[in-house]
Amino acid sequence: MKTVLTTFRSVRPVRLLSYALRPRPPVAVYSSAACFYSTSLPHDQNTIDMGGKSKFELKTPKGTKDCKNTTPPPPSKDCPRPPLWPTATTTPRCLHAPRFVFCFRVYPETITDFFLCRVPGDGKDMVIRDKIFSTITQVFKRHGGVTIDTPVFELKEILAGKYGEDSKLIYDLADQGGEICSLRYDLTVPFARFLAMNKDITNIKRYHIAKVYRRDQPAMTKGRMREFYQCDFDIAGVYDPMLPDAEVLRIICEVFEGLGWDKAYTIKLNHRKILDGIFQVCGVPEDKIRTISSAVDKLDKLPWADVRKEMTEEKGLDGDIADRIGEWVVHKGKHELLDKLRNDPKLSANASMQAGIADLSLLFQYLEAFDVLDRVSFDLGLARGLDYYTGLIYEVVTEGSAPEATPGAAAAVAAPAPKRRGKGGEDDDRSNDPTVGVGSVAAGGRYDNLVGMFSGKSQIPCVGISFGVDRIFSITKARMAADKSATQVRNNEVDVYVMAFGGKGFVNERLSVCAKLWEGGIKAEFLYKVKPKVPQQFKAAEANGVPFAIFLGDDEVAQGNVKIKEMGLRDGHPEKEGVLVSLDNMVGEVRARLERKKELERIVQQAEGLRVVDGIKTEDVATTEDAAAAGAPSTTQ
Repeated sequence: MKTVLTTFRSVRPVRLLSYALRPRPPVAVYSSAACFYSTSLPHDQNTIDMGGKSKFELKTPKGTKDCKNTTPPPPSKDCPRPPLWPTATTTPRCLHAPRFVFCFRVYPETITDFFLCRVPGDGKDMVIRDKIFSTITQVFKRHGGVTIDTPVFELKEILAGKYGEDSKLIYDLADQGGEICSLRYDLTVPFARFLAMNKDITNIKRYHIAKVYRRDQPAMTKGRMREFYQCDFDIAGVYDPMLPDAEVLRIICEVFEGLGWDKAYTIKLNHRKILDGIFQVCGVPEDKIRTISSAVDKLDKLPWADVRKEMTEEKGLDGDIADRIGEWVVHKGKHELLDKLRNDPKLSANASMQAGIADLSLLFQYLEAFDVLDRVSFDLGLARGLDYYTGLIYEVVTEGSAPEATPGAAAAVAAPAPKRRGKGGEDDDRSNDPTVGVGSVAAGGRYDNLVGMFSGKSQIPCVGISFGVDRIFSITKARMAADKSATQVRNNEVDVYVMAFGGKGFVNERLSVCAKLWEGGIKAEFLYKVKPKVPQQFKAAEANGVPFAIFLGDDEVAQGNVKIKEMGLRDGHPEKEGVLVSLDNMVGEVRARLERKKELERIVQQAEGLRVVDGIKTEDVATTEDAAAAGAPSTTQ
């Protein structure tokens, strides 16, 4: 069924209808007695286009006419007034009639995109997500990170003036006392306030994994939601130039290598002082530098002609100045691009440019020592939209997450105008651009002046990175779905399934065996039936890919033994039917077999250099038991 048609023939369901209509467009409807009051129903029609294929239709009988009411009717017992959804551009309308019929047509895709909460598709989604969290956290701890937590709410003035054009994406709320609060937009500004409040902290390596909130246009398949996770790592303190910055870039590489992306990503970087130097030399007025910078940052999504048009027509920049900017910001490459900047007499004489070149020269030296220089692309068109950045800026793109480089001022098909990006790369609006995927998957930079905005405390220089977990998840899941040879993701990490053979069920014995396994730190399950059937138990174990099973039958129970079987062994394998062990030795034997299996899988995986989130590519490497039989890992041709 492509549509859902709901018809209301009384005024009482209006409150329910008003909430159903709220997501898009902004609509609030009220009814009292025989009046129907709408905040956005046009005066010349009785139908509201809800976007996509969804429509709200008000059917009225003869004699219906517009009233002169300009305010909603007061709430009543039958029709309590719901809160008015903001309608800055709508005109209220009130109709008077003895009876109304409300029809709301909803198509399933509209429900999916706008009416349902964002939740993982199933337990397997959470397994992938947990793997991402675990990998990122391990890298953070490896570099000495300590975790902190900050409030979800902040006073509005705390967030005001920190995000430039992105400030319109902040969720504002009013508490019961009328004080205006906001949901946190990112984890960086709350961290800066944390440093300002804790005056005894002058240096810290901090990481924080939490949700942030933005009033953005959702695109769930591309990892952009209004509520999403960010994983931040920041180094705060006064240190020698570019050493913390280089370590943060090394952390980026370790995270994505740990996730199995294996160099299928690029770190684009630039320096705010280099960009400001270009603008100053080209003649951009000081008060227009930030707004022109936001236009330049769209070069990875729009051709130069469109960016130039925005500069000149929307932001009032002289055309000759825009052309001079265009000669530089379209360049990208490796560290050799610094020589091109040094060799220009006008740029090399600019103080801001000199400082930026000195920083990047030192950074590239450190990145080479860290063995990550090959992952970096120097991009003069990278600007970053947030106002608090003061030095090095960077973002991470991967195959399927960003468009190819725009070749200078060459003509290209213009994509829809994108929004600005935040630190985590979570809010650039490219949902309708067919040439891109989910946008940047991580982003950050240096912000040396942010802490001082919150107190009279001396400035604490900071540099950090924010990983967009939902975007990383979207790409990872899509790659896994496309790779049919990859091992299937399991819903949980159960190692052993305890089964009963025979008609007795051995429920007490199964409970006792599970208890011993749990006490030994082994993940185990059993079927919640007193007398389970054998096929049911095998089906439950195989459905989740449990690697081992323990069998309890008449003979095993009578002799105080259990039979341990590795699932999925090929026919003819010497342990195909299982191995008999005593109940006393069961935990030690299971633990030894689990460790051996994991070690063999690790060896096979390393032998082929295959690093995927969910397992080993079975078409490229030998199975675990084949490797064990051969005494060493081997590849299949």
